[in-house]
Amino acid sequence: MAKTQVEVITSVERRRRWSSAEKERLVAASLEPGALVSALASEAGLHPSQLYKWRRQLCGRPGAAPGFAPVRIIDETAMPGLPAPVGVIEIELAGGTRLRITGAVDAATVSAAVGALAVKERRS
Repeated sequence: MAKTQVEVITSVERRRRWSSAEKERLVAASLEPGALVSALASEAGLHPSQLYKWRRQLCGRPGAAPGFAPVRIIDETAMPGLPAPVGVIEIELAGGTRLRITGAVDAATVSAAVGALAVKERRS
C-alpha cells in the first residue's frame, strides 16, 4: 500500500487583488482632510500599513531623496511698484520641528537658529 499526501484546505483564501482604480480611490479618500487611515483600511478589509504603502507608491516620486529646494533672494529694489515683502521665513525640519522668523533678520541669526534646531532633532 502506497502512502499518498493529502492537502486539506479549511479556509477561504484571504489574498485580494486590488485594481489601480480601487487603490487610487482609497488613497484619495485617505488624503481628504480629517480622514482616518485606520478606519478606511478597516472598511476596505485591509491593514493600514498596506494603505500607507499605496500612498507612498502613488504620491511619492520613486527614488527621490529628500533635499533642499533652490532659493533665490531678490533685492526689493529690483521690482519697483510691488509692496515691500513682509519678511517671513518658515523652516520645517524632517522631524516636524518648525521655525518661523518674521521681520528683518540677518543671515547669521537664521543660520544659528537652524543649527540649534538641527542639533536638537538629532538628539530626539
